[in-house]
Amino acid sequence: MMIRRPTRTALALTATALAGSLLLTACGGDSSAKGTDGKLNVVASFYPMEFLATQIGGEHVKVTTLTPAGTEPHDLDLTAKQVASVKKADALLYLKGLQPTVDKAVAGSGAKHVVDATAASPLVDHHLGEGAEGHAEDDGHQHDEAPGDPHIWLDPTRYAAVAKSVGAEFAKADPGHAADYEKNTGELVDKLTTLDQEFRDGLKDAKSKTFVTSHAAFGYLAEHYGLTQVAINGVDPESEPTPARLADVQKAARDNGVTTIFFETLVSPKLAETVAKDLGLRTAVLDPLEGVKDPAKDTYLTVMRQNLAHLQAALGATTTS
Repeated sequence: MMIRRPTRTALALTATALAGSLLLTACGGDSSAKGTDGKLNVVASFYPMEFLATQIGGEHVKVTTLTPAGTEPHDLDLTAKQVASVKKADALLYLKGLQPTVDKAVAGSGAKHVVDATAASPLVDHHLGEGAEGHAEDDGHQHDEAPGDPHIWLDPTRYAAVAKSVGAEFAKADPGHAADYEKNTGELVDKLTTLDQEFRDGLKDAKSKTFVTSHAAFGYLAEHYGLTQVAINGVDPESEPTPARLADVQKAARDNGVTTIFFETLVSPKLAETVAKDLGLRTAVLDPLEGVKDPAKDTYLTVMRQNLAHLQAALGATTTS
């Protein structure tokens, strides 16, 4: 039997095919997108998205946050370096409409793996509360914000829906670790389900259902747990309320037996303190969790449980601790 030797042309074609195969593998032919350190390079717009990225990504991701710890996210202006980091990201996590400069950077990034939290949990409008006719325009100014209240993470069930979207997108970007992302997502959703039940149980016997806060960030939380939010300011915490709005807040506080005026950690408490002093009421923190001052000590879960304890105290609910 005659054995045919491969021709030079056939050998050249085989070598070319092999080189192409190796090139595809080196460039991520498995459809994964990873940085040079082997980890998924994730850019998160602000703390609630960072928390999801770290919890779900675990050891397989490197997370960069555009909003520094202790910074009010509404006021963020991106640097040129941050814009460049958005363009280089393997995956982007943001909430459309909250930070216009981030929206612009994401739109110009051309990234393939993007999670917009509003796609998983569409925004709805929440008014300021009793006596309010408008939303963020109650201070007499029109604000450049997307329609709807962006604070969806303050309802654990809505936040869980966003978590599932993050897990699914990480699996697409890095299919080699899809099983880990799915496992981590499931564990986080379980924690959020437990937190939701804690809020339900902790607030079910509250003597009052109305709370007053300096910032209209708690509409989703109030709606989900059968409470009424009365906010001094709109969605923008830096806005100035009109005298008429302040009068409405004072009336609502008196009519509903409010004991506490809540303020937040990243914005000056002076306005809340002034209203409380005028009414002879105390003040306490109700944290909208747009950021945390010390990420090494505080997490979404710990701060939300602090919020629950403060609401229980203000509303006259029974506590188990």
